[in-house]
Amino acid sequence: MKIHIPTPLRQYADKKPALTVDGSTVAEGLQNLTAQHPELKKHLFTDQGKLRAFVNVYVNDEDIRYLKNVETVVRDGDEVAIVPSIAGGSCPK
Repeated sequence: MKIHIPTPLRQYADKKPALTVDGSTVAEGLQNLTAQHPELKKHLFTDQGKLRAFVNVYVNDEDIRYLKNVETVVRDGDEVAIVPSIAGGSCPK
């Protein structure tokens, strides 16, 4: 599977916009990704190994929260996108 890396996390993934990893589920793909690039792990997973709440993952533009979450099956040619939630800013007065 090809995993698209968001710009803020590329510094932990050899500055690449996407990487190809093996795995039959999203969980396996992310585990292989963080094995190759260990600095990514703390940005994607909690200390308990759960995907962080502010990290959204999509398989072929489908949000995995509405599929089988990290157990979503992926196939050759599937594209996975990591999309961190953005918060903050201010309201105009």
